[in-house]
Amino acid sequence: MQNLKDKVAVVFAATGEIAGAVARSLAQHGAKVYVIARNPDKLKVVAQEIRAAGGGIVEAAGKVDALNETEIDDFLGKVVEESGRLDIVFNGIAVEYGEMGGRPLTTVVSLQQFMAPMEKICGSQFLTARVAAKYMMQCGSEGTILLLTAALSRSKLPNVAGITAASAAIEGMTRVMAAEWGPNGIKVICICPGALMETKRISAWIEAAAKNYGIPAEQLVAQYKAFDILKTSPTLKQVGETAVFLSSDAGVVFNSHIVDVDCGKLNIL
Repeated sequence: MQNLKDKVAVVFAATGEIAGAVARSLAQHGAKVYVIARNPDKLKVVAQEIRAAGGGIVEAAGKVDALNETEIDDFLGKVVEESGRLDIVFNGIAVEYGEMGGRPLTTVVSLQQFMAPMEKICGSQFLTARVAAKYMMQCGSEGTILLLTAALSRSKLPNVAGITAASAAIEGMTRVMAAEWGPNGIKVICICPGALMETKRISAWIEAAAKNYGIPAEQLVAQYKAFDILKTSPTLKQVGETAVFLSSDAGVVFNSHIVDVDCGKLNIL
């Protein structure tokens, strides 16, 4: 299918597993995709893999810091100058547990560790979204800005106050941005994937948590999957295909929404 034919997309932090999956799906559905990240060498590999999978036009645009507004502005300006439009933007930036000091108790975590996810993931989403909106307005693209959050925003888990607060903030920001930019035809939607068992991030977390609690990793996985409504779990490909649908003409029915990609969970509001 080519339901994104002639669309121009930008994917930030494209060397990440989720962002890479989104870039792959966007390209396979006909979009011209610019992939960017802070590691140019890894980025070239991602672009080559997408092309090898029949991904169409993919540009490995090089190093852009998604926390540097000047770099974001310069880059998106070049995209619009080169392609004449900007239709889709996705930011897959993530934060490592190490940046938060692991998973310390809220009574122990420092303010700096607590604020790390707010600055990195929420701050980055804020910057890339607002600069993208500016260029979409300038070139008349009634585009789609896709933000990324985590189900922690609506969960009750200990020792993750910082990333939980940041995830909730991104969801609130989605609604505000959609209300502000809707009159210009710009959709703002937040994708919220469930735990993607195939990713290195989740497998590493399971391994570390199992070691910390002194229980088998399989037990932790079983405890998480006990809340599944269906006997299946989401995949990276499904996250990418969801991004395609939300960015397509049919996806106009979703705007300002938090779209859960988790096959349904009993423990998520």
